[in-house]
Amino acid sequence: MLDTVSANRGADGITTMAKPSSLLVKLVSTADTGYYYVTKKNPRTQTDKLTMRKYDPVVRKHVEFKEGKIK
Repeated sequence: MLDTVSANRGADGITTMAKPSSLLVKLVSTADTGYYYVTKKNPRTQTDKLTMRKYDPVVRKHVEFKEGKIK
């Protein structure tokens, strides 16, 4: 009997896991202090640039953080 390879199995017959859909993004402070947070974002559901109001310990205030690329 021939063994067919299903969509979620590799050539060696071991089941492979799905790749995570979320990406890591850097949230950079708009206070120009250089402080940033790293968080996850699902690009399928959140297509816009991510902005959050979070605490910046350099200026000791809550400021707007905007999405930037991780290098």
